[in-house]
Order: sequence, then structure tokens, then C-alpha cells
Amino acid sequence: MKRIMFVCHGNICRSPMAEFIFRDMLKKQGIANEFVVASSATSTEEIWNGIGNPVYPPAKAELLKHSITCDGKRAVQLKKSDYDKYDIFLAMDSMNIRNIGKIFGADPLGKVHKLMDLTDRPGDVADPWYSGRFDVAYKDIYEGCEALLKKLQQDT
Repeated sequence: MKRIMFVCHGNICRSPMAEFIFRDMLKKQGIANEFVVASSATSTEEIWNGIGNPVYPPAKAELLKHSITCDGKRAVQLKKSDYDKYDIFLAMDSMNIRNIGKIFGADPLGKVHKLMDLTDRPGDVADPWYSGRFDVAYKDIYEGCEALLKKLQQDT
């Protein structure tokens, strides 16, 4: 069982998009039962009184354009204890990497990576929170998830 955690700042746009895009890819490959896939935030900005906000409506709408649903997903914060529960952590940008480091303290097993660094276009996933371009974020995330799946299949 491979355990994957996608991480962004608030867990309402990019990381839940990645979680559900990757789950959809696994389902289409018939291997969803071989994985645990989740997403989380480095901040608590989208979590109030212990309850996370749902996926941001434009992100949810972009997923629906591709027949992917994310119903029931609410923001959760990444915890230090998650380090031992997951095999790989895929951040959406450099700031997420920095903040993951603050939460974990260290990455002795080399589990933390930027999603786009698995592709031929290393760097950050476009942040639709500022640009409003959820289609561009979807394209980046989809490409990153494809590269992740290919890498995982090669490693087995």
C-alpha cells in the first residue's frame, strides 16, 4: 500500500485538486485499492474551530469540468505525525516546502518533493487563488500527477 499526501497552503484549491485528480487516475488504471491518497494544508487559515472549509467553489467547478468530484472534502492541517504515516509528500510550491519543513522539522527519508519537479517543467504549480486561472492549475496538477504515477509504476 503506497501512501501519498498532497500539500498546499490552505487545502482548499491545489492540494485537494491533486488528491482527486490522482485518485481518478488510479481508479481509471484499476489500482486505486493499492493507494491511500490524501491532502492537507500547511496553515490553519481555512480551518475554524477544528472544522475545515470545503474545497473552494472555483476549484470544485474545475474538477467537475473533468467529471471529477470532491464532495465531502474539508481542509485539514498537516501534522508532524503524518511524516511516519505517508510515503511521499508532494508540495505545490516552494513556500509549501518551507512550511512543511517547519512542521516536520526534518526530512531524513527524503519524502518531501514539489509535484512539478517530477515533470519536464520543474517548479511551482500555478496558484489559482491569485490568478483565478483554475484551468492552468488543473493542467499543471494533471501533468504532475501523470509524472507521479509513471514514477511509482517504474519504481515497482
